[in-house]
Amino acid sequence: MAGRAEDEFRAVAARTREVYDRQAAFFDETRDRRLRMEGAWLERLIASIPDGGAALDLGCGAGEPVARYLLDRYRVTGLDFSTAMLAIARGRFPGGEWIEADMRDFDLGRTFDAIIGWDSFFHLTPEGQRQAVKCMARHLGENGVVLLTVGDEEGEVLGAVGTEPVYHSSFSPEGYHALFADNSMEIIDLVIGDRDAGGRNILFAQKSGLI
Repeated sequence: MAGRAEDEFRAVAARTREVYDRQAAFFDETRDRRLRMEGAWLERLIASIPDGGAALDLGCGAGEPVARYLLDRYRVTGLDFSTAMLAIARGRFPGGEWIEADMRDFDLGRTFDAIIGWDSFFHLTPEGQRQAVKCMARHLGENGVVLLTVGDEEGEVLGAVGTEPVYHSSFSPEGYHALFADNSMEIIDLVIGDRDAGGRNILFAQKSGLI
């Protein structure tokens, strides 16, 4: 039974891109744009970005509300692997930089002052998260910061987007501390069940040395 459950999880994980392509319009229409959950953490992120700095939004989707909020202040790059989601972002913000790529193996040839993965990073398998963190470390400038939503314990679960299942995974808090330390980043804050963020678990990290 355990093997069958694991196979189901991985099968759903492999369909994440397809699900977001099919559900792009629904997701965009139902996405809360009021920043009630993200606002305080984005303000903390902003306090760490120098004037004219650069931010990378991983799993940016249609650009609402995170990239939109940052676009007025910084040079923002949105990265997503869903063609349909990016089409909405490009139509809505034609002056923005929207890149179709996978957060597990992207290479943009430059660094950023901040990297955000709000409600996106946790769709990756454990191995995918390890790969993504390595990519983040390579793309983060000195003293740069990372803001992610993560799980609260090691394991895999299924969620939903529209009518379709989607995959989520997490390391334990100790596992995240070790993973980030291995990539020359230090977790400054890991808040489990932040009520002001809709019960999300928020990871805030900073680059602690040169890679």
